[in-house]
Amino acid sequence: MAARKKRVDSKKDTKRDPKKSDVRSTGAESPRAKAASRGASRSTNGGGGAKWLYGGALVLFGVIAAVVVAQGGPARRERSTEGTASPVTNDDTTEVTPVAPRGSVEIPEALRVRVVERRPHDTDAFTQGLLWHEGELYESTGLEGESTVRRVDLGTGEVRQRIDLDERYFAEGLALVGDRLFQITWQDGKAFVYDRRSFEKVAEHSYEGEGWGLCWNGTDLVMSDGSDRLFFRDPETFAIRRTVRVTKVGRPLRYLNELECVDGKVWANVWQRDEIVRIDPATGVVEATVDASGLLTPQERRRTDVLNGIAWIPERRRFVITGKLWPWTFEVELEPR
Repeated sequence: MAARKKRVDSKKDTKRDPKKSDVRSTGAESPRAKAASRGASRSTNGGGGAKWLYGGALVLFGVIAAVVVAQGGPARRERSTEGTASPVTNDDTTEVTPVAPRGSVEIPEALRVRVVERRPHDTDAFTQGLLWHEGELYESTGLEGESTVRRVDLGTGEVRQRIDLDERYFAEGLALVGDRLFQITWQDGKAFVYDRRSFEKVAEHSYEGEGWGLCWNGTDLVMSDGSDRLFFRDPETFAIRRTVRVTKVGRPLRYLNELECVDGKVWANVWQRDEIVRIDPATGVVEATVDASGLLTPQERRRTDVLNGIAWIPERRRFVITGKLWPWTFEVELEPR
């Protein structure tokens, strides 16, 4: 049981909010260090010096406050930039969608899943990427020492073909470009390219940052990294062509995870939520949200991890969705809620 919990929680313990930094990353002093600093100051300056420093500090604080008020403060500067693109330097890319001005946000269409078929899924598969091609599922699974690429029979859940990655890699999203499968890794900065039929590795690319989801839109490989950004990459060089920031009701939407490109849109599941969103890749605006809750029973949920895996079946106009260690894949249609 302890081994299963470690596998289930492995990513939950490490994918933390980057804003929740600890003392070491923020440079903040510990209480003990602050006390030592205060003691040293008293012994050096004496009583009169301390009073002089205190008065000078008050004067300096007043001057700084006056300057901040005169410039409008942080709140005013933030408002003044609404509606303008903020350049971001990431492999020389600059296209980023800003947060929408107040009063001009788009309310996403509200959808929910309707289950058409439920089929077996390998409960040892820590699903990170999923795609459909010529009647079969291709799946990328994660965890160090357990990462794979698989070809799976949708009807039975049988794994018909697989390769195992080196145990140091934690695999993530998967995409198909022609007859090449692209698989990214979480924190290893590696993208592997395989021949679809033989699963032989034919190329390898390096990149900076984390890798979460991946899909092919016919022109670019679209990649997520757990932030509110989507990266559009060249399939030959894996270089970033452009970047777009994703917003939902005018605010950044973070934790974009597994991706699926369908009919010019990007679908993404949001990590740690039973939610899938449809994104306009030109603007980054979330056009629709999908409630995918209730697919597993409470008993099944206790033995599984999060929703993660979206594949589009074009001939049936349906999605297949699953999750990490889930016992089922679900063929679903979307309907208003």
